Parts: sequence; C-alpha cells; structure tokens
Amino acid sequence: MSRIATRRRPTHPGAMLRDEFMAEYNLTVSELARLIGVSRQSINELINERRSLSADMAVRLARLFEVSPESWLNLQQNIDIWEAENDPANDIMPIQKIAG
Repeated sequence: MSRIATRRRPTHPGAMLRDEFMAEYNLTVSELARLIGVSRQSINELINERRSLSADMAVRLARLFEVSPESWLNLQQNIDIWEAENDPANDIMPIQKIAG
C-alpha cells in the first residue's frame, strides 16, 4: 500500500459546497439548483457525495460564488486520485528492469 493511501480521505467538493458555501449564503438545495440552472437532484447528489463534480458544474459554481473553476476541480481531482490509490485493484507492484 502506498504512503498516500494511508492518509485520510480528502474533502469532497460536495461537502465543501454544502458546509461552506451553502451555509454561508443560507442556500437551500432548490435555491442553488435554480440559481445555476441544474436539477435539484444534481445538487442533492453532489452535496451528499454520491456524484462527482463535472467541469460544467465547476464553471457554474465558480461563476455564482466568484471563485475559480480550477479550485472546484482540484477538490474533485484529489478525491479521484485518493480513491484510485485506495482501490485494491490498483495494488500493482513496480516492474523490475532486466539487467543486461
């Protein structure tokens, strides 16, 4: 198991949206969905960490909250990498060079 695989799971972008942004602006799921033009289900799945953040959603959230889309996508990338590193299917041993 890699050194990174033992660290705690990074913050999901949905958790950040729920705990920081929606709380600060006192937004409901329905209000946020309406403001950025997506379904209530999309927001609900994202904030409950059952959906990954897409580039399109990152742009919508970035415009609404005046932050960069990259900041949202970096959160998602951290989750994606952490999950891949912690997936037993990816427990691959490095290849050894053949002397010769």
